Amino acid sequence: MTDATPRFEREPAPGGAVRLLGDWTAGQFARARLVPDLERDLPADRATLWDLREAVVDHVGAQLLWKQWGQRWPENVELLPAQRTILERVAQFTGKRQRRPRLGWGDRFLEFGASLLRGLGHLTGFIQLLGRLTLDLRELIRRPQNGPWRDFSGHLYRIGATALPITALVGGLIGVVLAYLTSQQLRQFGADAYIVDILGVSLVRELGPMLAAILIAGRSGSAITAEIGVMRVTDELDAMRVMGISHTYRLVMPRAMALAIAMPLISGWTTLAGLLGGMVAADLSLGISPIFFLNALPSAVSVQNLVLGMSKSVVFGVLIALIGCHFGLRVEPNTQSLGQGTTASVVTAITVVILVDALFAVLFSQVGM
Repeated sequence: MTDATPRFEREPAPGGAVRLLGDWTAGQFARARLVPDLERDLPADRATLWDLREAVVDHVGAQLLWKQWGQRWPENVELLPAQRTILERVAQFTGKRQRRPRLGWGDRFLEFGASLLRGLGHLTGFIQLLGRLTLDLRELIRRPQNGPWRDFSGHLYRIGATALPITALVGGLIGVVLAYLTSQQLRQFGADAYIVDILGVSLVRELGPMLAAILIAGRSGSAITAEIGVMRVTDELDAMRVMGISHTYRLVMPRAMALAIAMPLISGWTTLAGLLGGMVAADLSLGISPIFFLNALPSAVSVQNLVLGMSKSVVFGVLIALIGCHFGLRVEPNTQSLGQGTTASVVTAITVVILVDALFAVLFSQVGM
């Protein structure tokens, strides 16, 4: 142990003075790694005489002592003027953690009202965005030669083509899981052939479109919010406004159109992957051949189910695009707001997709069944 090592000596008599020695500095603590031992061995008796005059103390050492003293000055302490200045600064900026006051009913009511107003603000902004998108589509129909077709094709590729591998993987795995779980129950009743009906209706009508929408909401919805949010942080949106370029015409409309077209295709791709995985699992678990599966599938799944699944996908795509753009346009020019907006966009898009899917299930419960 060198002379610079932080240490202390205590007189053997009861209540004896504690004398600090060495360098109580950040450098010594980092090299010696003695902070846990010092915190354990240092006395916490404020009535003890503390002598700091022979030690070198910086703000880190002062913080350690102040914590050991219970954030209060001991009754007897001998120190140098420079040491007192450091300890007083530490005492000034180190306070005990205050408990958060308990909220009364009035405060809770005000918080609920603020949350309700924020929700209404988001709803109003979303409706306004939908109205501006409608006007922009009318303008596009009038002058299609001036439309943002290059942006549309780029978004269609990034949202649609690049999402095919992950959607096929998830769809295939869901089909395998669903087939294996269903086969365990059907085998008990000798209804093995009905696995085609279960897989066909569930994947074509519900699981395929909803799985694709959830994956796209997490994958592309977050990307849309992040892209527009970064444009807010870098003042590109303000530059577009100065140049007279509409945000909805150049940013929202191409993404909404791309998702409206890509989502039914991705949904169909996911459904096909799920049916393929279910067909393989049905062959392995129940011995149902792929030829029988393919021959029985058209009679098990009506065209109305396919049309309903594709129609839902179009609605899902438009909603995901509008939600991503809505939260992207509301991002404040700082990185923290960008992260919060992206998170809120993904959570809101997935929640809305599930709610709209439930609404479709209730309204069209008699279609194709």
